[in-house]
Amino acid sequence: MGLRQVCLTAGALALVTGVAACSAPVQPAAEVPTSEGPPVGGFTAWSLSGGSDIVLERSFETWNSDHPDHPVEVGWLENDVYKDEIRAAIDAGTAPTLIYGWAGSDLAGYVADGDVLDLTGRVDPVLDKALPSVADNGTVDGRTYAVPANQTQPVLLYHNADVLKAAGVEPPETFDDLLDAVPVLEEAGVRPIALAGGSRWPELMYLQYLTDRIGGPEAFQQVVAGEPDAWSHPAFVEALDKIRELVDAGAFGADFTEITADSSGDVGMLSSGSAAFLLQGAWIYPDIVSARPELVAEGGIGFDPFPTVDGGAGDPENVVGNPANFWSVSAAASPADQQAAIDFLNAETYSERAVDTFLTVRTVPPVRGIDERLEESDSAEYLEAVHEMVASAPHFQLSWDQAIPPDQAGALLDHLHQVFTGELDPDGFVEAMNATL
Repeated sequence: MGLRQVCLTAGALALVTGVAACSAPVQPAAEVPTSEGPPVGGFTAWSLSGGSDIVLERSFETWNSDHPDHPVEVGWLENDVYKDEIRAAIDAGTAPTLIYGWAGSDLAGYVADGDVLDLTGRVDPVLDKALPSVADNGTVDGRTYAVPANQTQPVLLYHNADVLKAAGVEPPETFDDLLDAVPVLEEAGVRPIALAGGSRWPELMYLQYLTDRIGGPEAFQQVVAGEPDAWSHPAFVEALDKIRELVDAGAFGADFTEITADSSGDVGMLSSGSAAFLLQGAWIYPDIVSARPELVAEGGIGFDPFPTVDGGAGDPENVVGNPANFWSVSAAASPADQQAAIDFLNAETYSERAVDTFLTVRTVPPVRGIDERLEESDSAEYLEAVHEMVASAPHFQLSWDQAIPPDQAGALLDHLHQVFTGELDPDGFVEAMNATL
């Protein structure tokens, strides 16, 4: 079956680490014998399927070809499944050698619990290539515990240019522009905005951007600091009110809670022309290119910053999303496996071949000195826009569900979903979230 394999249900990953198997277990790379488990000096890694996974897949394949004495055995999972599985594995002491994550609160927790290795001074070849503003997210108390693994991932407002042209709608510059476009697009017979509400976390992008555009990053920083009643900041309430305006106007359609991101339901709506807009991360662009290369080649997919909010105090160039994903090394792994994993990171992360592959699949690795390579890409307009968006952002806010502790993050997604579905009003959300601080 090779490297690119996925199990689709919780408890689904089958590796020698001891996680429960499903009916179609993940298989290791062909170079790794399986009868007795991985060879001495081998190591394990789990990562996410979709998007730019081809870059990591090729890095693993290259490593295994060059290092048959300590190969890597890889499992691929979908986003939501992975988050459950990795936490369970770490708690059980059966984590893969390479732990894929988002930094933020999860990394801080891993460090506090002694779950990951201090990499300070051991991964300098990676840090010498990476943009410091991104790499710094892998530090805790001045020590390095994680290194960037892939592309930078700001959240953009995508649009289907053909749909907008047919409806006579322009890309919105303000929130009011976006709201005004909703009835026009409905009249044209298309869903105004695709939203994978069934996955819940895509809903968070609206609260993040609206809060930032209204009140700047300071409102959420009070939450991160754990200040009492931090969620009572007026920017949160106004942002939630605007979310309700969109929902009540029918912006997301009546069935948005049945659409999931893991199945690319929202991406499919945008690329097929059944929806006009999609607020999603830069990680989806390779999927759009794969599904509709002719549409991308003809300029049919546009991308813009999130609209401004009239009277808002936030800088319109602020960005939310993920600076990158990160690799940490499990403290529970054997010294031989740990060293093999570190050697892999230094050899393969942002290698010349890896950077070329990132650009080939239309993603932007957060590395220094790639301006000319961006210009030479066949997706130069998109790649340069993403690079400039990140490089010029006064503030790049990590996704909130990664920036705060897991118990608070779970409550945040639950209560925000209830606002989207009308089960909770903004005041109820604020009260419920203040109780988590």
